[in-house]
Amino acid sequence: MKILITDDHAVLRRGLKQILEDGFGKLQFGEAANASEAIAAVAREHWDLVVLDITMPGRTGLEALKEIRVLKPTQRVLVLSVHSEDQFAVRVLKAGASGFLNKDSAPEELVKAVRKVTAGGRYVSASLAEKLAGTLDQPASDRPAHQSLSDREFQVLRMIGSGRTVSEIGVELSLSVKTVSTYRARILEKMQLHTNAELTRYCFENKLVE
Repeated sequence: MKILITDDHAVLRRGLKQILEDGFGKLQFGEAANASEAIAAVAREHWDLVVLDITMPGRTGLEALKEIRVLKPTQRVLVLSVHSEDQFAVRVLKAGASGFLNKDSAPEELVKAVRKVTAGGRYVSASLAEKLAGTLDQPASDRPAHQSLSDREFQVLRMIGSGRTVSEIGVELSLSVKTVSTYRARILEKMQLHTNAELTRYCFENKLVE
């Protein structure tokens, strides 16, 4: 079984390889330190599974996931993130991920997730499955306001909630200040809020930032 591990921390990549070898025995691994390397690796060769971090320097794991799905629609991708399920799980599953797992999960749960995903299934934790079931009959008007945002708008929202200025966001995302300001205006309109302070409070109340 060939697994591509994508994370910007070399120590974490090594730890994941060790956990998976302990659980499965001999495996073939590839490594990518960012989204661009992961996309190139997927385009270059076959992988039974891509383990993908969400938050990396430059392009996000979510952007990488979408490109991977375009390149190879049947590629199995397990998203592994430091962020809570409330922040990203539904979004990455809608984008085509085969599963979502928090990095704080026990090693045994990672092995279980990989086994299920590589067998063709989808993996979510028991707590997330319960949350998803609870939203099936929920009217759109009752869903959290941030669920109406695009992926880029959601990214900008979280950065505003973390205290970054429009200029800082522009530098980090390689966008002009005008473009970031446009995203901010759309976010405020969609969420029916008026100030950065209100956006920040919303992010903390809904656990969108640490």
